[in-house]
Amino acid sequence: MSVRPAWEVQENEGSATTAWFDVRLAFTDGACVDVLAVVREAGVSIEDVRAQPALSLDDLAALADWIEGPLFEACGDGSTTGGAAGESEMCLRPRRARPAWPRGIEGRWLVAEEYRAAQEEGADPVLAVMCATGHSRRRSLRLIAQARDAGFLTPRHARR
Repeated sequence: MSVRPAWEVQENEGSATTAWFDVRLAFTDGACVDVLAVVREAGVSIEDVRAQPALSLDDLAALADWIEGPLFEACGDGSTTGGAAGESEMCLRPRRARPAWPRGIEGRWLVAEEYRAAQEEGADPVLAVMCATGHSRRRSLRLIAQARDAGFLTPRHARR
């Protein structure tokens, strides 16, 4: 993880400081997350997030926890933001940017399961596959097509 100061604003003649930081998380599977975060006395706020591949909703909700400790360390001793010694070990746990998804036949079977479950609930099956895999719509459609080709889903169009 890298944390770089972007800019800083002092309010009320220097009594309160707001600082913006560029944060980059790089994962061993090639995924990366770029964040523009704001540190104030009240805590950490996230201004902008760019992730490749897209983050799941659970990972997006945990993002502030991932970066909080290193941000407070970048601010100095943490006295203005309430950071404590050793806080980064609690806040920063190794995680993947997207859930692990098996490849091959097992992955195709799971895609088909997600697809069918969403259909039965009346939900969008493509969106269900996107959420389950953490992949884009285009990649999810490819996975669904592979599941069809493997015979786990019925053909999309009946041929005459």
